[in-house]
Amino acid sequence: MTKLNLDQQEAEFLDQTITHWEAEGLITADIATQLRSSYDIKQFDWRRLAQYSFWIALACGLIAVASLVIDDAIINLLQKLYDTPDIVISMIAAGLASWFYYYGQKQKDKHPERLFSNEATVFTGVLFTAISIAFLGKALDNGSGHFSILFLISVFVYGILAFKFKSKLIWAFALISFGSWFGTETGYQTQWSNYFLGMNYPLRFVFFGSLLTAVGLFLEKWRRLPDFNTLTYIIGLFYLFISLWLLSIFGNFGDIEDWIKVKQTNLFYWGIVSAVVSLGFMIYGLKGKDALAREFGITFLLINIYTRYVEYLWDITDKAVFFGVLAISFWLIGRKAEKIWNLRS
Repeated sequence: MTKLNLDQQEAEFLDQTITHWEAEGLITADIATQLRSSYDIKQFDWRRLAQYSFWIALACGLIAVASLVIDDAIINLLQKLYDTPDIVISMIAAGLASWFYYYGQKQKDKHPERLFSNEATVFTGVLFTAISIAFLGKALDNGSGHFSILFLISVFVYGILAFKFKSKLIWAFALISFGSWFGTETGYQTQWSNYFLGMNYPLRFVFFGSLLTAVGLFLEKWRRLPDFNTLTYIIGLFYLFISLWLLSIFGNFGDIEDWIKVKQTNLFYWGIVSAVVSLGFMIYGLKGKDALAREFGITFLLINIYTRYVEYLWDITDKAVFFGVLAISFWLIGRKAEKIWNLRS
């Protein structure tokens, strides 16, 4: 019999499961022993190494491109190509993006085990898609400055590609583009003033994040868009909670100079709103067994508490006491988390 090759966390989980089954009398001791002997623990996490390696490769590739751009010889070449029509550059980028999507899907079908290299290929296609849309917008620009339309086009392009290739990575870019469109469109509609319907950017994105979270929760509960429902829910929660956290710091101020003139204690009610929402999601997650809601609620409740601690006590507390309190609090949180983990184990 070929043994399973599991990493440390997977092996611990499986061992705990077998022990529970044995203790409950669901399996005999002989079967438990046989199950434990059916897998080995990996000596090195090659999956994680592969993931990080491809991330670093993409980062280094971007740095290499940036380095080429500032090279004198390349600059001279770009100057010669300066008169190339924007529509031609857009078409070239679109062609390259199509090839990367095609090649990535072909490799995915042929070698599905090459998860990270396939995703890296798709990500390259995403970058060329963005370049194509940007130069298309430049070619069609009439001087209005209404570039938020480009983000809206990106939403539909990435959305269609995500459905066609069933790629969560492309779907994530579609949702990010959707948020970018919302931010730039509300800015354009107000001639880039500080407020839209009396709201600064963080407050606007609280409502945007709430809407996207509700859509994601609907898709999650009713199992619509099975390939993308959880990701939609997660990104909606990110938009919502990060916006609430920024709102708790800056309030509904659109100008940094106006914000500086106000003491942070005068903005405490925004912190209360952020804490109440976090607490509400935590309770909902605990009662409804929604792990995402629970974890986001707990995480951002702690972030909110520590943010208020820094805002209110940094200037008036001795630094030794300040960091001492932080150390003790994190130690207590660690101990509590350790007890909960041990109980679950």
